[in-house]
Amino acid sequence: MQPDLRVRIAGLELKNPVLTASGTFGYGLEYAEATDLSRIGAIIVKGLSLLPSQGNPEPRVVETAAGLLNAVGLENIGVEAFLEHKLPRLKAWGTPVIANLYGKSEDDYQKLALRLENEPDIKALELNISCPNVKAGGLAFGTDPSAAAKLTETVRRVSTKPLIVKLSPNVTDIKVIARSVEAAGADALSLINTLTGMSIDVKTRKPRLANITGGLSGPAIKPVALRMVWETASCVKIPIIGLGGIMNAEDAIEFILAGASAVAVGTANFIDPKTTIKIADGIADYMRRNAFLSLEALRGSLLPPV
Repeated sequence: MQPDLRVRIAGLELKNPVLTASGTFGYGLEYAEATDLSRIGAIIVKGLSLLPSQGNPEPRVVETAAGLLNAVGLENIGVEAFLEHKLPRLKAWGTPVIANLYGKSEDDYQKLALRLENEPDIKALELNISCPNVKAGGLAFGTDPSAAAKLTETVRRVSTKPLIVKLSPNVTDIKVIARSVEAAGADALSLINTLTGMSIDVKTRKPRLANITGGLSGPAIKPVALRMVWETASCVKIPIIGLGGIMNAEDAIEFILAGASAVAVGTANFIDPKTTIKIADGIADYMRRNAFLSLEALRGSLLPPV
């Protein structure tokens, strides 16, 4: 019997549990000639702000051992240009589109959510709470449970769309943040965002990134991401989208076994644009070989260590 790959995330039904991680798949259209967008569970577009942003100066991407450092700085065309020029073409593929939002104040996020509230082709919102809160001295929303909860509440008040909050791993205890945003009205969680890191060129004795530090992604962070998903799944009741170093179907299955309802693929898209589809096919093959008929059965099958 063919396994059922469908999954519901915050009331949104997806054809399979493999999504694209924000910031690694552009606005989706960039990959249209390289992969079949209609076969992806959902496309989470790169972060959108109220106004266009040029991001950080170059160089802003550096390869590292088993990973990638980026300090792109959330460059984007702004929400209005996205709605006018990108979304109409993207919706033709029939794949749910999730908008990732970022701002420098609660007011920014609230205005973005209000702007998207009556856009039927935006199926859910994902809040990037790793951004600095300029009104709190630059402290990232996602590192403070109270700030994370307050921001979630602010958006929840003005939006009826499924609300996903993307958590930062750069915290002492991610479970505290997860519980705070769940209580504040989040419908689902994405974790993890990138880990803060840096790289130095010993020949020039200068940082390789113009921003000095950046976000580390790729296989190097997978063990950390997997542990955080497992910890968080034990303390919240809302669905989790697991991400961080997922390169193949086996990686994705690990996250599902750890408690994730779905996964998002990031850095691997740069290596092979068809990674999301290959992972979905690989999950289906694994389920057939191991007699799992549903993702829920697979997710609840983690056994204790020997």
